[in-house]
Amino acid sequence: MTSPAHPAPALSKVQIFLRRLVSTVLLWTVILAAMFSGHRLLSDGVFGLLVAALALSGLVEFYGLAAKRGMVAFKWSGVVGGLLLMFGTFAHFQGWLGRHDTPARVNDFETSFLILFVLGLCVRQFVSRRNTAGLAAIATTLFGLMYVPWLLNFIQKINFFPFAAGSPPDAGKYFLLYFILLTKFSDMGAYLVGSLIGRHKMIPRISPGKTWEGFGGAILVSTGASLAFVHFFGGQMVGMTNLHAVILGVVLSVTAVIGDLIESLFKREAGVKDSGQLFPGIGGILDLLDSLLFNAPIMYLYLRHVLTHP
Repeated sequence: MTSPAHPAPALSKVQIFLRRLVSTVLLWTVILAAMFSGHRLLSDGVFGLLVAALALSGLVEFYGLAAKRGMVAFKWSGVVGGLLLMFGTFAHFQGWLGRHDTPARVNDFETSFLILFVLGLCVRQFVSRRNTAGLAAIATTLFGLMYVPWLLNFIQKINFFPFAAGSPPDAGKYFLLYFILLTKFSDMGAYLVGSLIGRHKMIPRISPGKTWEGFGGAILVSTGASLAFVHFFGGQMVGMTNLHAVILGVVLSVTAVIGDLIESLFKREAGVKDSGQLFPGIGGILDLLDSLLFNAPIMYLYLRHVLTHP
């Protein structure tokens, strides 16, 4: 007679932190190594493929969470739409679709695409004979596209930002590295400080582990990392000063925590702990990207309208 299987022992907070750190470092090391390889075909191609893969995998996970909640969506329409959105932006920056030396051109493309995407979803519902929840399906599909591929698409806009002539080479890559590091240092600061001294819960009904002490740790660690990065690499970042470093350190750490809470809300409503099991110690793609999704557009808008404003 075989003995019953014993459940795996629960991981300690230190083990969880180390697994999260190793998974995060390995993934972003691959992406950043390709970006700074010095070969444009490798740099741009690998970067574009990885960002698109992350966006589409995250979108599939989102639709999976929605399905667990009993919500309908045009899943494959959303996935194809996300792929076209990411590829269209990449093609613009590569100059395959004409002029690409102004951010407005890419923004106009995205606006046009979203209009056509909504129109396509409505037409999709016209021909559907079984789905009687057209409004819910259209809303869920569109929100998924906006939440994952559209927000993550700002990473491409940062990396390929059209700086003025005479700007440092690879300035966009340094800004991208900067905002990713700040976001991840915010995550680590919140986790470490919250685990060590966290006592006062932020929003326990959404995320029982989040504390106000951890929130303060996120701001302090992220701001410190921002100042350190600008000290060493500020010469590669157009318009960056210590004042901007402090502002961005605070703003990006706050929105990183909010982004994490938003995904926690989705998971709690779906009744799951993680959005997936792809990354040991982290979970799924959305668990990896949650704090980056809202930070990417904030970094892009600050770069475009503050740091490079004429």
